[in-house]
Amino acid sequence: MISRIARFYKVSFEQFKGDWVDTFEEGDEDIQAIYDSIRLPERATAGSAGYDFFAPRAFVIKPGETIKIPTGIRAEIDEGWVLTLFPRSSLGFKYRLQLNNTVGIIDSDYFYSDNEGHMFIKITNDSNEDKTLELPRGAGFVQGIFLPFGITVDDETKGLRNGGFGSTDKGRN
Repeated sequence: MISRIARFYKVSFEQFKGDWVDTFEEGDEDIQAIYDSIRLPERATAGSAGYDFFAPRAFVIKPGETIKIPTGIRAEIDEGWVLTLFPRSSLGFKYRLQLNNTVGIIDSDYFYSDNEGHMFIKITNDSNEDKTLELPRGAGFVQGIFLPFGITVDDETKGLRNGGFGSTDKGRN
């Protein structure tokens, strides 16, 4: 039986615009048009485990290059579940496209962070065959898979998240 445990949303335009400008520092793009064209992740077939994330604009990634992409997406996830992110299989196979943190982990409490739970995806074209990846706007480039997780019987964690990368380590001994 398949559990329905999450829902994707766009972050607000204000959040997206700030993150986009902070990431690319480009003033000539129509950020509103990019935001308006963002597609929520979706499965390609009824048997697909992964939800494809789509490029908000075209990108060219040469061998050895890395790019950080603000997706404009956030996910409201039930407690006890996590969203894991991986490169789409075909891009990993053809270009050795890799996530810089190898596997993205989106916890359920990330949705409530100050940045609205805005997911960024940092990828590298690790091609050793000198292949340049041309990713058109709207192309699927990463897939997200929801997985259940467990905790130890003596877990008494009470900490609260407010941020993204490394935020769960802040305030710990």
